[in-house]
Amino acid sequence: MKRKTPVLLRLNKAHSPVTVLGHGQRIGLWLQGCSLHCKGCVSQDTWDTKGGMLAPVEEVLAWCRARIDALDGITLSGGEPFEQPKALEALLSGFRAWRKSGLVFDVLCYSGYPLKTLRQRHAALLNKLDALIPEPYVEHLPQGGIWRGSANQTLVPLSPLGIERYGDKEEAVAEKNMQVAIEDGRVWMIGIPARGDMAALETLCAARGLTLGEVSWR
Repeated sequence: MKRKTPVLLRLNKAHSPVTVLGHGQRIGLWLQGCSLHCKGCVSQDTWDTKGGMLAPVEEVLAWCRARIDALDGITLSGGEPFEQPKALEALLSGFRAWRKSGLVFDVLCYSGYPLKTLRQRHAALLNKLDALIPEPYVEHLPQGGIWRGSANQTLVPLSPLGIERYGDKEEAVAEKNMQVAIEDGRVWMIGIPARGDMAALETLCAARGLTLGEVSWR
C-alpha cells in the first residue's frame, strides 16, 4: 500500500497562549514566507521563503490539539498564510474536524492580500475561517484598531462565531498591547505595536547600555 505523502508547512514560530491577536487566549502560528514585503513590516524575519522550518501539518495539528481545549481560538499570521494554500487548507480542515466534535474556538487569519483577491482565489479557504484581517500594511496611513496595523486593513467576520466575537468588539479597547515571550534564548515581541514603539524600545535599551542584536522589523 502506497504511503500518503505528508503535507508540509513552512513555519516561523508557534506560541501559546497569545493574548494580543484576537479574542481571548489563543494559539499563534506564524507561517514563513511572504512575497509582499510591505514597507515598515515588523515581521521581516518571516519573509524568506526558505527560512523557518518545514513541519508536517499533522505535527502542527498535534501541537495545537494538545493546547486548544483551554483556549479561545487560533490566530494565523506570518509571513503570508495564503502563499501556502495547500498547507493552509490541510491545517484549516484539521481545525474544522475538531469543532465537529464539539470544541468551540475561532480561527482568525491575517493576510496582506486584498479581500477582493482572496475571495477570487481562495474562497474555499475563507469558508473555513471565522474572521480575516486582509489588505497590505501601508506605513503612511493612520493606524488601525488594536489588531490591525494600518487603517486600510479591515476586520472581516466570516461566520456566526466570527460575528459574535469580532463584529464590534475591537474598537471597544483603545490601546494596543504587546506580549513578550522568551524562547530558545530569544525575546519575542508579539502583537501589533503602536507607531514608533519599536524605535522607542531600541532607544530605551541603548540608554541602559543594552544593544539589540538581530531584530525582525528591519
